[in-house]
Amino acid sequence: MGSTARASHALCARTCRFLSGRTASRPGLSTRRPAAAAAERAGGSSAHRGPGRRGWQWRAVRARLDVAVRPDTYRQELDVKIERARSHFAAAPAPAPTPEVPHPKPLEEIHLPPTEVHESARSNFRMRAEFRVWHDGDRSYLAMFDSDDPKTPIEVPSFPMGSEKINELMPAFIEEIGRSEVIRRKLFQVNFLTTMKGDALISMLYHKPVKTDEWEREAEEMRQRLGVSIIGRSRKQKVVLGNDYVMEEIEVDGRVLTYKQLEGGFTQPNAGISAKMLEWARSTAVSDSADAVGEATAPARRNDDLLELYCGNGNFTIAMAPMFRAVLATEVSKVSVAAAKLNAVANDAGNVAFARLSSEELTLALDQGKRFSRLDDVPPLESYDLRTVLVDPPRAGMGEEVSEFVSRFDRIVYISCNPETLAADARTLRETHEVARFAAFDQFPYTPHLECGALLVAKGR
Repeated sequence: MGSTARASHALCARTCRFLSGRTASRPGLSTRRPAAAAAERAGGSSAHRGPGRRGWQWRAVRARLDVAVRPDTYRQELDVKIERARSHFAAAPAPAPTPEVPHPKPLEEIHLPPTEVHESARSNFRMRAEFRVWHDGDRSYLAMFDSDDPKTPIEVPSFPMGSEKINELMPAFIEEIGRSEVIRRKLFQVNFLTTMKGDALISMLYHKPVKTDEWEREAEEMRQRLGVSIIGRSRKQKVVLGNDYVMEEIEVDGRVLTYKQLEGGFTQPNAGISAKMLEWARSTAVSDSADAVGEATAPARRNDDLLELYCGNGNFTIAMAPMFRAVLATEVSKVSVAAAKLNAVANDAGNVAFARLSSEELTLALDQGKRFSRLDDVPPLESYDLRTVLVDPPRAGMGEEVSEFVSRFDRIVYISCNPETLAADARTLRETHEVARFAAFDQFPYTPHLECGALLVAKGR
């Protein structure tokens, strides 16, 4: 994973600067170095839009850590990301040889339809954030670090990208730990997990185990004052006051879906964009064309079944369930499968079955009838009419083996966190499938990172 992707996910590196390349602070910039530090220093490479031989392109610049929002240039920055994502599907010379591919071939163009663009809110879009807690004598503050200067903390008194609840809690948290030496001692990081309805969980990470009785007493008082759940973590220790999860409510096509989001588990940080991703995925069940979405003639539900790979906590599973006769969802993580089952029950998704299987195991079960004990609670596989598959793979993409497996399906709904590997998988599938729809979801505004969706349909069907 590159440095810009790490910045998007971990919030411990700088976000990107665009356009003019100015280094002066912009209105709304909410970072400053502590008084003990020397003069402000620029550091770290960042994505910047600048002119090149093929028009506006990305290049590396020097930039200080930036957590500002830029609503005036938001759409311009998003257009650059979309152009960059689409460029991965263009024809290109053969890549450099590797030990695995000693004689690579030139890349063929993959035709894309017009992009369906889904914009983010301009500010307060992140539902979770992580900060270091820095102690300077009796004073503590929230900090981030430039990746090129990891020893010098940069104070972050507010975080415009974070939810309103996160920004409300940040100064209150600092005030709370300032009044308690027991809470402050050996505390080095705090994680905020919030929801659109205002539910919140604060996780405090410690270098050494806390003294349970004393810490619990003062942390409980803190929890009551802040109105949140609190977790104290250290190596081999987890103390929970309240809940170790939040309950998120996301409205999708007029229906409110409820998701249990566990502390430490993966969740999409931008809940507003997550709702748009779910609605788009649902629309692929009824239309192969973006122009036809919403037409009165489109069926409300398909008569066949859906297979989902990499289902996680059931984020897409729950939203897609009403669109199909039945859903078979697979995931290798035991914790994720348990969370997915809870979310299915909470949303009355009675037509969903979850199986803790890898794609390789699923292939053996479908093609060779191999039995796995983890399929004991799943209806017989031969009872399914699986014509559509939904995949949401990691950044590395599906790869050739999984791509070969999904090529048997009439329709492939592909959710991607990496347009480059999406393009690679689309090339693997080019003999059997073509891209009928292509969407961009700005899950991480003001960074080079872009989530994409593609509907691939079998040729000649």
